[in-house]
Amino acid sequence: MLDHGAAPPVEDTTVPTARKTSGLSALTRLKPVESLVAEGGQGEGGTLRRTLGMWQLTMISIGATLGTGIFVVLGSAVPKAGPAVTLSFVIAGLTALFSALSYAELAGSIPVAGSSYSYAYATMGELVAWVCGWCLVLEYGVSVAAVAVGWGEYLNELLDGTIGVTIPDVLSSAPGEGGIINLPGLIVVLLAMVFLLGGARESAVVNTIMVVVKIAALALFCAIGFVGFKSGNYKDFMPLGVAGVGAASASLFFSYIGFDAASTAGEEAKNPKRDLPRAIMLSLLIVTVLYVLVAAVAVGAWHWKDFEGSEATLAAIMNDVTGQTFWGTLLAAGAVISIASVVLTVLYGQTRVLFAMSRDGLVPKVFGKVSAKTGTPRVNTVIVSLFCAALASVIPLGKLVDATSIGTLFAFGLVNIAVIVLRYTRPDMPRTFKVMLGPVFPVLGFIFCAYNMFSLDTVTWVVFGCWMAAGLVFYFLYGIRRSRLATAPALAEAPAEK
Repeated sequence: MLDHGAAPPVEDTTVPTARKTSGLSALTRLKPVESLVAEGGQGEGGTLRRTLGMWQLTMISIGATLGTGIFVVLGSAVPKAGPAVTLSFVIAGLTALFSALSYAELAGSIPVAGSSYSYAYATMGELVAWVCGWCLVLEYGVSVAAVAVGWGEYLNELLDGTIGVTIPDVLSSAPGEGGIINLPGLIVVLLAMVFLLGGARESAVVNTIMVVVKIAALALFCAIGFVGFKSGNYKDFMPLGVAGVGAASASLFFSYIGFDAASTAGEEAKNPKRDLPRAIMLSLLIVTVLYVLVAAVAVGAWHWKDFEGSEATLAAIMNDVTGQTFWGTLLAAGAVISIASVVLTVLYGQTRVLFAMSRDGLVPKVFGKVSAKTGTPRVNTVIVSLFCAALASVIPLGKLVDATSIGTLFAFGLVNIAVIVLRYTRPDMPRTFKVMLGPVFPVLGFIFCAYNMFSLDTVTWVVFGCWMAAGLVFYFLYGIRRSRLATAPALAEAPAEK
């Protein structure tokens, strides 16, 4: 709960000195919370600028969350669960809620750019922090590509409805799906890169406009889709059983990825301790209400079997309900703008996580360089954007969605554990937000994350295992020796003992 009563305590920013770590103990060395906070905004050659208020932070979270998950992934989730996809959204939302509570507490206590990576560094040690950061690279980097692929579907719908032409499959589909390159996915990532290079405040203004458009587009869909609502479509509510609901929930969790994006802006927020927890919780509430409402209307308007193989699903439903292409085209225009905002904000989050990891020495210094002119990590932004653009141009959407979900669920699970550990090791630390019922909600958050992870298919687990193996190889060959806690052991803190 938010603590409005007492005046903010004066924090002790003294960096603890501790024992030099070596051998296996190096894997569990902690970075003190005081060090994390004291370094806020500092990069190679410049500092990040604190320009974001609570409204902008909330819009970043909504912008990063509300997009491909509802506009595109809904079409692939309904065939897995039938009308019970609305229940799948609720389960995925509960998973996000419990984790969001943990994020809110940690964001108010450790308001830094690294998100769950930094939280793990302060509570569970360097190796766990690296694993968490590596998962965030998967979450943010791959989800940018996934969202960009979904953007192309609605761009084609818009082009068809306005000028009667579409981008041919050979230039709008990944290899293996009838194409050579997904050109729209490539383009939207590069456009987002241009906006981010201009500065955080300027990007936030563009994102806020996009968020307003996307909410208006979804409200329009609900209003028109309700006209074609048929209660009979809910008659066989759970045709594929509980397993189908679970499978759809695991995929739909992708729809909630992004609410944690506000936590990556901790070093650019004006009042992060107060505003970050509020932005995280408010954005998740708005997104969940919209998701359940849109899913309920969509299934009511179309029989669940009609969703199989559909593209630009919401626009197709509007065309079918009205018997005209105008409304579907209008929704497609809103979706094109909406999904672009997700690319913008998630790409932002990825660059800030790598910025924090670079400052700690775990990834090359180039990711931590800040432009003195714009106050942004420009080289970092260009490198990450080019990587995500390449992924978006050649990898199919379905593969990207599940890979993103498993990485995110793993990172969220660690955040729930981090809350419990920090409560135990630093019970007197000032907290502007506290998760209710002590460890109960974080434990539930961890259980929900594990449930959704194990609902994903074997191929996704194999990909995740390969990704983690590659990350561990990089850490043991590079990060463990170049870590600032290795080169400057006075910054390290031995694991606390109670």
